[in-house]
Amino acid sequence: MRSAVVTAGNDRIRWVELPGGEPARVYVHGLGATSPVYFTEVAVEPRLAGHRSVLVDLLGHGHSDRPADFDYTLESHADALAAALEAAGVSGAEVIAHSMGGSVAIVLAARHPQSVSRLVLIDANLDPVQPDRAANGSRLIAAFGEREFLEGGWETVRDRAGEHWWSTMRLADRTALYRSAANLARGTTPTMRELLLGLEIPRAYLLPEADGPLRGADDLVDAGVAVVPVPDCGHNIMLDNPDAFVRATARVLADGQGEQHRPVA
Repeated sequence: MRSAVVTAGNDRIRWVELPGGEPARVYVHGLGATSPVYFTEVAVEPRLAGHRSVLVDLLGHGHSDRPADFDYTLESHADALAAALEAAGVSGAEVIAHSMGGSVAIVLAARHPQSVSRLVLIDANLDPVQPDRAANGSRLIAAFGEREFLEGGWETVRDRAGEHWWSTMRLADRTALYRSAANLARGTTPTMRELLLGLEIPRAYLLPEADGPLRGADDLVDAGVAVVPVPDCGHNIMLDNPDAFVRATARVLADGQGEQHRPVA
């Protein structure tokens, strides 16, 4: 376990680090998750192992600190992550990031280009979404007011999250969980999709094959983003089908591109 101070209030981001060569690979979890739980199995798999691997927990999540005065916007998460990477001596990293973590990684690459050399996004949020109490995840959380969520709305989220997600979501600070979800639903200006389209580094986007065509995929491919459907999985691709995830990720990291719109064999 390593850590670095990332705010003026001396709050620390913590990560699990596996030794290896450069460039470092930085793994970033999604909303209500923690990177060691979601990524250890695939990070140590021989086809991805051998690089210095940083399995980081964002502020408010997992083992990292939970500052009450932090706003938990995507930009603030990205800035804090950049500070942690700088303290760790990581630059030009290959960032592998899931869901909300993918949104943070896009903003990180746009605001701190020295930190990122490649992006592998795993079913990441690219657009703002409408809060919805009939939905799940960030859309559900964002449908509450902050006080309403803290005073009991979180129980609805717990009951819909399912045993696996709740096992890590309950580790997140509830204020951090709410603000992260609300800001994820709100998105960024320009949007995460627009930021991704404008980046000039190698980029790949992995999605569950069963979800069908990715909205705006043609524009992403035209901009050089490899769009890679992965079979036999849901949103948590690396947990649902780790072998296919490793094959897809190793392939796009090897050449910076992927076979557009084709599933992993």
